[in-house]
This record gives sequence, structure tokens and C-alpha cells, in this order.
Amino acid sequence: MAHRAPSGRAPAPSRRLARGVLVLFTLSLSCSYLCYSLLCCCGGGPPAPRARCAPPRPAAAAKKLLQKSRPCGRPPPAQPPGRPPEPEPPPPPAGSPPGPARPGAKRLPQAIVVGVKKGGTRAVLEFIRVHPDVRALGTEPHFFDRNYDRGLEWYRSLMPRTLDSQITVEKTPSYFVTKEAPRRIFNMSRDTKLIVVVRNPVTRAISDYTQTLSKKPDIPTFEGLSFRNRTLGLVDTSWNAIRIGMYAVHLESWLQYFPLSQIHFVSGEKLITDPAGEMGKVQDFLGIKRVITDKHFYFNKTKGFPCLKKSESSGLPRCLGKSKGRTHVQIDPEVIEQLRDFYRPYNIKFYETVGQDFRWE
Repeated sequence: MAHRAPSGRAPAPSRRLARGVLVLFTLSLSCSYLCYSLLCCCGGGPPAPRARCAPPRPAAAAKKLLQKSRPCGRPPPAQPPGRPPEPEPPPPPAGSPPGPARPGAKRLPQAIVVGVKKGGTRAVLEFIRVHPDVRALGTEPHFFDRNYDRGLEWYRSLMPRTLDSQITVEKTPSYFVTKEAPRRIFNMSRDTKLIVVVRNPVTRAISDYTQTLSKKPDIPTFEGLSFRNRTLGLVDTSWNAIRIGMYAVHLESWLQYFPLSQIHFVSGEKLITDPAGEMGKVQDFLGIKRVITDKHFYFNKTKGFPCLKKSESSGLPRCLGKSKGRTHVQIDPEVIEQLRDFYRPYNIKFYETVGQDFRWE
């Protein structure tokens, strides 16, 4: 009698065949996915660094996936699409100032305040700087007496930038008593305009001494430095404070190179009592419009001289520094009278030469 296989169970050969088919199908599917991945992500060449294909996503997320994922096999773009790459800006040349180029050019001065020390030169410089057609160097370059070997290009480099319509001015009071200065300035430009601020030579000498005393309190007395022999009235002209006030002597050197028409003399006394009047003459001499007038000044009773209502740099009221207007040391009246007698012939000759009486007697 024949036996039947138990119900619900396939014969053993059938099970082995089914398992084989399942294994082959799985291997085939795996190989297909592997080939697809290689073709998609590698593009036939070496893979891009860190490139990955986006795994299959549901259809609902397809739009979001396209926005976030980048194409396989391509490096990320250096710039956003549609924008050309921006080159690196070249480094600025050595020594160039930051920011946009400033207008104007650095020019050699057309006018120089050449003297005299303690005569009022700083006031003239600060006052004239208010004028829009004037640019002035604030410091004293001492080019024609101490730094001449540095050359004109070095000198030019110190100057402020000016427009074609503006005048460049510098001030160094020691030029007036420097023997080589007239020739050197003439060699730079024979058209240079010269400004000399002069003051009563006795008062100027006392002011000079007062300034030196504030820096060197151990120096000898004013009387001791002024005379070789006070009893005989022999003045020591080797002392610089005395020698500077011999204006007629120094002027001779300048007149060898420049006519009087190119030299303007400012009264240091009138610069205090009538600053607008004296600065009006300076503006006329420079050939510029009279812009600086009475409205620019007020008298400072504490300092004893006029100050600017508006300075050139800040537009605020401004007086000269602490070193200006300091109280002079007390000098024996007899010493003052002896020095007046000494300077009198020099003063008279100076008046005659320049055609102007400064009334120092």
C-alpha cells in the first residue's frame, strides 16, 4: 500500500531548488545596485572627495531632496551659481596710506616765514592757516640750516598736500640769522616770498632769555650774558639772544639774493594790537583775497595777545600754546636802557633799509 507525504510540506529537492533561486535573485539584485552605485557616484573616474549619492527617498520628499543635495561626482562650486569668482585684491604697495587717495600734491613752499625767533612767527603761521587758499606745515623743518644735506625731495615730502590754487607755507625762524639760508632758498626758487616778523630787539632778547630760563634754570643772569663789561657798556654780541636783534646786519645777506619787494616785514607789536590789520597786509603780500578779518580774533586778557575764534583744524576757539605769552623775567631798567642805546643805530639803519618805522625808540 502506497504512502503519502505529510500535507503542507514540499519534497526535499523542491526546497533546495527554491533556496537556490532565492540566493541567485539576491546576488543579482546586489550586483545591479552595486553597478548602479559605481556608475552614478564615480562617473567612470576616480571618486570626488567625500561625494555621496543621496539614498532613495519617498516621492513626497523629491523636491526637498533636489534643493538640499548636490549632484554626485562633482565638487562643490567655489561661488554661487551665476556669479563669477572674485579675485583676491592685490596687496597695497609698501608705505601707501590706507583709504582713498587724497587730492592735491606735495609742493615746495612758495612762501617761508624766515624769522625772527620770539618775534611772533607762530602767531602769523596759525593765523594764516585759517585762509582756505593757504596750507602750512605745522612743525619747523629746519631744512635750510640743519637738514640741507637731506635734499629737496626730503623737504618736499614734509609739506602738506595742496591744490593748484593753494599756497604752501613753512616757518623756521632761525633761517633769518643763518648765513647760508638766503642762497639756498634762492637756489630752490628765486620767486620765493619771504616773511619776517620783527619786534623791539630788547623785548625780543628778554623773551628769548625767559624761554631759555624755563628749560635751563641754572643759566647765568640776563645781565651777565648781555654784557662783556657792563661798566663800560660793552654788549656781548656773540650771545645769540643779543645778535638776533641786529636786524640790519642779517638783512644784508638776504638783499644779496632777494629784492625788498619779495620780503614782507610784520610788526610783532601791531600783531598784538591789530592782528587783522597786520594779517591783511600779509594776505596782500601773498596775493590772496583778504579772508582773515576782525571777526576771526578776540583778545585773551590772561595771555595778553589775540586768539583765534576758530582754528584751522577744529573750528573751535584756539589760543597759542602755554609757551606763548609767559611772563618775562624782571630786568634792571638801567640794563634795558643800555641795550636800547646799543640797538638804536641798528634800528635806524633797519628802518631806512625797509622804508618802515617800527617806533622802537
